[in-house]
Amino acid sequence: MKNKVKLALSLVAVSLSFQAKPESCGFNLEVAEEVASCPNEYPPVVPTGKINPEKLIAEQEEFRRYYQSYQVDTDAVSPLRQLSIPTEIVVIIATWCPDCHRETPRFMRIMEAIDNPDIHITYIAVDRNKKDEEGLAVQYEFSRIPTFIVMQNGLEVGRIVERPLVSLEKDLVDILK
Repeated sequence: MKNKVKLALSLVAVSLSFQAKPESCGFNLEVAEEVASCPNEYPPVVPTGKINPEKLIAEQEEFRRYYQSYQVDTDAVSPLRQLSIPTEIVVIIATWCPDCHRETPRFMRIMEAIDNPDIHITYIAVDRNKKDEEGLAVQYEFSRIPTFIVMQNGLEVGRIVERPLVSLEKDLVDILK
């Protein structure tokens, strides 16, 4: 009897977790270009942890659309092609986040255009609570996504949070001067 009660309670808890409404997205709604929106229904499971950018583009329509349409400002990124200091960029994203849909594919295109072997990128996907099962993202103290954390010699030299100040290209160049 106890096992049946435990099973019933477990099933109710699982059912309720799939029906829970997400918290407010917290996006800046005053942005004129491509305002982020949050539909009321989300898929109950989102990928978390290290994520492969090629897989992201292949499996996520929103990411693919921005990836295919973005034109990199090649003049702006030319200094980054010459960068010889080993640099790591950690990109914290979520597959449910409209700002990530826009900025992450643009960043991917920029990194492809730079094609610098001294720049290493790690993509970490988080859930709606901004966590991943492996606990990778928690070490980077962030509150908004996407967050692009630029590091050299193990130290953070700058970050871009949610959206660039000017453009991803120019903001990255300013950080890595």
